[in-house]
Amino acid sequence: MLFRKDIEPRCAYCDKGTVVNDNEVICRKRGIVPIDGCCRAFCYDPLKRVPPRPVKLNTEKLSEEDFSL
Repeated sequence: MLFRKDIEPRCAYCDKGTVVNDNEVICRKRGIVPIDGCCRAFCYDPLKRVPPRPVKLNTEKLSEEDFSL
């Protein structure tokens, strides 16, 4: 998922930006911009993108019979 071609451009994972805090990015082209902003100079850097956390397994509804053959 990190290297897919149809990535939505965001300043948070642009090669030209550096995340400052939860809301702002310092961009080499535009200065301080919102973290969810984007521009035509967007260049995707997959190492800056943090994938969403996996869903935690809900074990309350499971029983021992669910794990036996």
